[in-house]
Amino acid sequence: MCRIVGAPRTLLPLLAALIQASVEASGEIALCKTGFPEDVYSAVLSKDVHEGQPLLNVKFSNCNGKRKVQYESSEPADFQVDEDGMVYAVRSFPLSSEQAKFLIYAQDKETQEKWQVAVKLSLKPTLTEESVKGSQEIEEILFPRQFTKHSGYLQRQKRDWVIPPINLPENSRGPFPQELVRIRSDRDKNLSLRYSVTGPGADQPPTGIFIINPISGQLSVTKPLDRELIARFHLRAHAVDINGNQVENPIDIVINVIDMNDNRPEFLHQVWNGTVPEGSKPGTYVMTVTAIDADDPNALNGMLRYRILSQAPSTPSPNMFTINNETGDIITVAAGLDREKVQQYTLIIQATDMEGNPTYGLSNTATAVITVTDVNDNPPEFTAMTFYGEVPENRVDVIVANLTVTDKDQPHTPAWNAVYRISGGDPTGRFAIQTDPNSNDGLVTVVKPIDFETNRMFVLTVAAENQVPLAKGIQHPPQSTATVSVTVIDVNENPYFVPNPKIIRQEEGLHAGTMLTTFTAQDPDRYMQQNIRYTKLSDPANWLKIDPVNGQITTIAVLDRESPNVKNNIYNATFLASDNGIPPMSGTGTLQIYLLDINDNAPQVLPQEAETCETPDPNSINITALDYDIDPNAGPFAFDLPLSPVTIKRNWTITRLNGDFAQLNLKIKFLEAGIYEVPIIITDSGNPPKSNISVLRVKVCQCDSNGDCTDVDRIVGAGLGTGAIIAILLCIIILLILVLMFVVWMKRRDKERQAKQLLIDPEDDVRDNILKYDEEGGGEEDQDYDLSQLQQPDTVEPDAIKPVGIRRLDERPIHAEPQYPVRSAAPHPGDIGDFINEGLKAADNDPTAPPYDSLLVFDYEGSGSTAGSLSSLNSSSSGGEQDYDYLNDWGPRFKKLADMYGGGDD
Repeated sequence: MCRIVGAPRTLLPLLAALIQASVEASGEIALCKTGFPEDVYSAVLSKDVHEGQPLLNVKFSNCNGKRKVQYESSEPADFQVDEDGMVYAVRSFPLSSEQAKFLIYAQDKETQEKWQVAVKLSLKPTLTEESVKGSQEIEEILFPRQFTKHSGYLQRQKRDWVIPPINLPENSRGPFPQELVRIRSDRDKNLSLRYSVTGPGADQPPTGIFIINPISGQLSVTKPLDRELIARFHLRAHAVDINGNQVENPIDIVINVIDMNDNRPEFLHQVWNGTVPEGSKPGTYVMTVTAIDADDPNALNGMLRYRILSQAPSTPSPNMFTINNETGDIITVAAGLDREKVQQYTLIIQATDMEGNPTYGLSNTATAVITVTDVNDNPPEFTAMTFYGEVPENRVDVIVANLTVTDKDQPHTPAWNAVYRISGGDPTGRFAIQTDPNSNDGLVTVVKPIDFETNRMFVLTVAAENQVPLAKGIQHPPQSTATVSVTVIDVNENPYFVPNPKIIRQEEGLHAGTMLTTFTAQDPDRYMQQNIRYTKLSDPANWLKIDPVNGQITTIAVLDRESPNVKNNIYNATFLASDNGIPPMSGTGTLQIYLLDINDNAPQVLPQEAETCETPDPNSINITALDYDIDPNAGPFAFDLPLSPVTIKRNWTITRLNGDFAQLNLKIKFLEAGIYEVPIIITDSGNPPKSNISVLRVKVCQCDSNGDCTDVDRIVGAGLGTGAIIAILLCIIILLILVLMFVVWMKRRDKERQAKQLLIDPEDDVRDNILKYDEEGGGEEDQDYDLSQLQQPDTVEPDAIKPVGIRRLDERPIHAEPQYPVRSAAPHPGDIGDFINEGLKAADNDPTAPPYDSLLVFDYEGSGSTAGSLSSLNSSSSGGEQDYDYLNDWGPRFKKLADMYGGGDD
């Protein structure tokens, strides 16, 4: 048999009760009696009982082994019994200091025979570290065995057993390792056993807290425990032989860490904020403060108590608030909270564990700030009994007066915001009062125009109250009243026409100078002596004038209903009335003249142009009349053809279709195509009637089978007037002259271009002219040159005489000079063309001539010259030997050159 050794006797009070029926190993046999072997089972437990916690094991003796027993508890809501007799807690609850008693029943399922036994649970006394240290005796706990009947005798059989928990205080000072219990098996006499423990704290994290001697089975703790980290350890003890074979079933070992008061209470917030309305009655809830303690909340170490240490300010009473010492609820205990006197209270709250024991308990403090909120216990009060203001007449949205009030409640709250209303003196609703949201003043404003001539002064009665009603029990009146005296100021107002607009009815056609009506204005300023003068402001047709003094309106032109300025038979004219006040004011009035129609417009044919075929069939012309008059001076109309010329009635006939339409047809079988003007007499229905001869232009044309014209071009040409034909001819002639001039100009331009190519201007001919690169001459006396030196040189200076490396880059390459023709000193004009052709052929055959796309040197003057320096030319040496009179025969281009060299001494 295996047992556990090492637990102090004070830690295992249930050990004796659990092994009372044990039998000695020598094999003694007791007589069997069915039922519970004990009358009362007792167990000593800690204060906290957890759900599912095993409490004790009740034993039922079943002698014949055939009974099937069912267990029941007298307190099934708290305790239940398993089939093996293990009693456990159904729910978690604290065990009171008094003993808990209940009964356990065992009933045979077949015979219904019933047995009972009493169970007593008592509270274990608090275990201190000194008591643990003082206990030096180590006890053994054997692995339990169960009795079974075999051959008429009871024999022990190995069976699992619940070991009572081991209680170990936290923060133990050692020495370590500290022995807890010793595990023993009765087989260690015959076998060499090895003991071990498993679970969190042993071989599982946190490892190494509990160790066991594998030989002796001594279970020890290696360091102080902290209940706030781990409150309970659940280990399993094992016993195996040297081969590792299990000898005993594992047993459970529960180690409870006993709490020590090593943690102060901590408030959830260091500063708590709450509010309470002013005027609250005693017992009004304010707020709740909460503190927590890391120690066991079900033990004294974690049971907190609250109290108020101080209150600031202490008015009107030093104890305005109290706190529930268990829940932390703060309530009012005194009346007299007034926000206008004290707006905020500061309380220092203390929380102490050990149920508030000031000697052994740990404490902590926090601050509770209680704000007294405002209620409407002060109505607004006007700062004056009467307010004064003034307003000009006819002005709106003008602030007349500012009404000021005082209110002791908290600003910008519904209990402070004032609402104004007019209770008297304004029956027509001409005033309104708005509240300034910043200053809480009442702004008296005019919302409807006021006439000085009607009301010169208003006396208003106004009242002010808050947005919310006064709190109950307030003795003040809910509102305050005052008087507002408003004076109306007279101003110069605009004159106004009566009626406006003024409507009169007149026939059109009235002659100029006819008086139509009098249109006058009134001045609303009855208390001002002012004159009114009238002027015309708008008269679109310029038909009217108005007398500036009396307002009589007279025509200055004939009224015409058909004028474009008349809309819907009404002519509008606007007049201005101005007074002489300061400042002068004016008003406008509109005169509407409804013009009655007279028969003053003759009807006209419509349309004015039409077309028809050369034969009466297949079409005809439908016409109507246009009359600017209206009924009864318009239709129905009468249509007829005049007697002259006689060809009208001979060729045409007209038929009236109804009062507004008629039909014009050919009377003869054929009429030559062309444009014909057909006069038509149209008469309206006026009284007297008005007739008019209106001309209808008819285009007669050849038509196809569908009645459409086929010779439109010919008709259009025939219809052109003489003026149109002349204009077309003039345009054609002008266009021809312009084309001819352009052609002549182009031909002349081509001739000039050809002449320029044949006769090059001497100034542009670089072969026989001096190129002027710079002014280096000797002056005017050095202008008589010997031109014979500028002709084609007879001999060429060889290039070989120049030193090597001194050749200019723009000189011609060293080649044989081509044989260009030499022009005679006095060539004949007819030889110029031959000379040019010969030079062109020589240039084409010149191998030294550059190609067309090469860089050309335009200032090249030959490879040498026999003339020497130009500055040393003596123009008189050879000028006199030549005759330049032949230059006059070369044309106007050589006239200047002939004048220079052929004019004798000049």
